[in-house]
Amino acid sequence: MGLARSDLEETAVLVWPDNMPAVDTLIAMGTQWRTGVAGPTGLDYGVMPQVFRLLAIPRSDWPETFDCVRVLEAEALATMREST
Repeated sequence: MGLARSDLEETAVLVWPDNMPAVDTLIAMGTQWRTGVAGPTGLDYGVMPQVFRLLAIPRSDWPETFDCVRVLEAEALATMREST
């Protein structure tokens, strides 16, 4: 229900360096999608602090990275809903 780097292999995607922590976080959270009867509903934010630590994202950057992940999450959800 999530995206992996391999999903993007055929498409060139330019990611600005400032956005890489959010992209890396979303990819690392690929198995953390919550689902209901209507499909994916969003990410399990409870594990995000552990992911930030594993990715060595400085704690001072967590709020901004979280905001960016939420934007990516919303777009991912919209794309997943389109494909159903």
